[in-house]
Amino acid sequence: MESIKNKVLTVGEPMIVFSSRDLDQSLVDSEHFTTFPSGAELNVAVGLEKLGIKTTYLSNVGDDLLGKKIVNFLQKQKIDIRYLRQDNEWPTGFYFKELVSKGDPQIAYCRKNSAASHLCCSDLANINLADYQAVHVTGILAALSTNALDLTKKILTEAEDKKILSFFDPNIRLSLWKDQTTMIQILNDLSFQANVVLPGINEGKILAGTSDPEEIADFYLSKSKNTNLVVVKLGAKGAYYETRSGNREYIDGYHTSKIIDTVGAGDGFAVGLISGLISGLKISQSVKRACAIGSLAIQSQGDNDGYPNVKQLERFMREKSNENKD
Repeated sequence: MESIKNKVLTVGEPMIVFSSRDLDQSLVDSEHFTTFPSGAELNVAVGLEKLGIKTTYLSNVGDDLLGKKIVNFLQKQKIDIRYLRQDNEWPTGFYFKELVSKGDPQIAYCRKNSAASHLCCSDLANINLADYQAVHVTGILAALSTNALDLTKKILTEAEDKKILSFFDPNIRLSLWKDQTTMIQILNDLSFQANVVLPGINEGKILAGTSDPEEIADFYLSKSKNTNLVVVKLGAKGAYYETRSGNREYIDGYHTSKIIDTVGAGDGFAVGLISGLISGLKISQSVKRACAIGSLAIQSQGDNDGYPNVKQLERFMREKSNENKD
């Protein structure tokens, strides 16, 4: 195995989004679309690279037009894709997304039997997790197929064995699961394997059976020997974090009246948290950074277009801090 100098490994399904340009029109009625690459883990890779965090992205795409668009995009973003395979048997996944003036847009997936759903444990064979500071996976990968679930488990197990910091974002996609009971069991089992768990408040209600951020955090910390930090995303209100040692705090969100597209905000939050923690920031500072990037993300239509570079992030946080002082 060759030695890798990148800091983060993330694994998941990249897709092309067909994003409606017809405001508040249903997908059935929409006639005008723009396309761009997306996928939760791809978004995280893009955001980390923008902050100067070298990232490796493991995935499969089809050897087709959409797959080529994704590869071209990732190369332009300078993301390490040495472990991204182009499959000539299975297609690249894609989805359609509404453009809405408020709330979350409707999404329609076309990803069954996609190339990424055929990711499996053997895809990890040439990767030494000890080369990385952190790994990032989500519940989306686990939902794609049995073999993708096995890969998710293997990544988290190897990260634990090699003392690599592991991040798990449940990222619930109900339409990808056979039933909710199975989903809850699997996502919680995966969460218990990870060092850092990032549920949203609504996900906590489903997975932990409560809408209380403190109870959600306690649920994971009490049931896992591996989890040391739980960060509960509270949307516009910010976030709540709690550590195994009892360090806990509510962090205010960054208010913005310019809300264009909420998709990608949670991935932006993960970008801020991961980048902060592996760069040596305190947990509270990392969560503040996460809230800031989440706020910036919703101000752009593309799922990852709003992610900032370091200077943009620092300026945004400084300006918001000055506003609060006035």
